[in-house]
Amino acid sequence: MPRKAYELFEDRVVREFHRLYYNSGSRTWSDTYWLGTPAQKCPLDLWIYQELLHELRPAVIVETGTAAGGSALFLASICDLLGHGSIVTVDVAPKPGRPTHERITYLTGSSTAPEIRKQVEELVGDSAPVLVILDSNHERDHVLEELRIYAPLVTAGSFVIVEDTNVNGHPVSPDHGPGPMEAVDEFLRSSAEFSVDRRREKFFLTFNPGGYLQRQTPTAGQPR
Repeated sequence: MPRKAYELFEDRVVREFHRLYYNSGSRTWSDTYWLGTPAQKCPLDLWIYQELLHELRPAVIVETGTAAGGSALFLASICDLLGHGSIVTVDVAPKPGRPTHERITYLTGSSTAPEIRKQVEELVGDSAPVLVILDSNHERDHVLEELRIYAPLVTAGSFVIVEDTNVNGHPVSPDHGPGPMEAVDEFLRSSAEFSVDRRREKFFLTFNPGGYLQRQTPTAGQPR
């Protein structure tokens, strides 16, 4: 099979499986747990997160969109294995029963509210490296505002991960309306500091296509 034809076939297969997996959420991603706590993630993305934490050894991970706290607990568990790192996670509403862990700090409020932004900045301080994961409201304008607020916290070489860029037909939930993918596109048009790292999509299925944004390491003589 010619290379081009194979690539088209591969893309079609991946997109169809992506739709099947996503649309079967009650038995797949929505029924996914970490140590008994709902995580609601694609496990292949969680594996990538584990690899990033091992590579980067972040001092602080900022997460927006806590939900039940499963992803925060997953990140804290990996940090335990590495012996390094803490998690600051933000959600608009408190949720009884979230897991307690000495590495996790829960903040309640909108991720774009000035008071939450201030608290996050204070908790991050001068720590490095810093990794950011955005998974709250999936509307384009909200995600774009989150990027403008939290991307500057990301240290050179680290990442801001924009989750659920797959919605609005990329390739799922075609009726969603402009969402994370559209926010990423607009953000990248005005920020030369970040670029998409497609290596983090190596398992074919990812809920974050085009959403692994790495901050470039300045060359000699450039400001950091």
